[in-house]
Amino acid sequence: MSQVPIHDTPILGMATRPRVSKAIEYGDIANFWVEYPSGLMDLTRSQHLTTDGVEPSLVRSTQLDIPVTGDRTLRVDKSKTAVVIIDMQNFFLHPELRVHKTGLACVDPLLKVIGPLRKQGVKILWVNWGLTDQELKTLPPAVVRGFMKGGLGGFGTEMPGNFGRLLMRDARNAELYGPLQEEYLKGAKEGTDVWIHKNRMSGIWGHQTALDLYLKENGITTLFFGGVNADQCVSGTFVDAYFQGYDCVMVEDITATTSPAGGLENVLYNAANRGQSQGFVTNTSNIINASS
Repeated sequence: MSQVPIHDTPILGMATRPRVSKAIEYGDIANFWVEYPSGLMDLTRSQHLTTDGVEPSLVRSTQLDIPVTGDRTLRVDKSKTAVVIIDMQNFFLHPELRVHKTGLACVDPLLKVIGPLRKQGVKILWVNWGLTDQELKTLPPAVVRGFMKGGLGGFGTEMPGNFGRLLMRDARNAELYGPLQEEYLKGAKEGTDVWIHKNRMSGIWGHQTALDLYLKENGITTLFFGGVNADQCVSGTFVDAYFQGYDCVMVEDITATTSPAGGLENVLYNAANRGQSQGFVTNTSNIINASS
């Protein structure tokens, strides 16, 4: 008799979820994935599983095949895919404001992956804290307290130097760090990049948030995530997007945190094609190679 409880999580203890033995379709008639024994996960929603289970060929003009951990390859529709870059702002990264070595280490790979994705028509979404004076009056107490130290400071207060009011729209501390601000302005001019304000750790904590509205208005279903901090704002947005039915992929080498050891690892474990299977994990090398 098996020692595994009959209601145990099927993937408990798995290092990697095994490939399927035959092709299978998940979802409904309009919103579906198809997984094939080769390891291909077709997220394009363009072709339902056929009776013979034959794997469709890649349409290079409109699709990308991107390897992910767990011995899988994701097929995505370029027009329905976006990169969601969270909180790569001066407040979280600038050396005059804090020490965030792992966050700064994400800047270079992020700059390298943006160009190839733009050329493929993938949208680049910069999702950042950016509060208004009206929002200061309506923020929940837990959120307000979390950004204060010893009852001092907090949202909207003046920061040292010329960094402006803490995480307020258009303040210097709320700008993207270093070369990322220039990169965003370049993309905005080209029409590939969009700046989206958020007022919670999650950028998509409810329907009618600016991010959710943009995604739905533009028919985007597949999201690649990066930014800081991995186990706070990034994971908050990732999990909420997963709950709302988006395809979620964490990009490991553009995601970081200041938390102790285990913070990032736990996020990646639960995001990957194992653990709780909230989505998938890849890296910028895989994306760049697929986009070349």
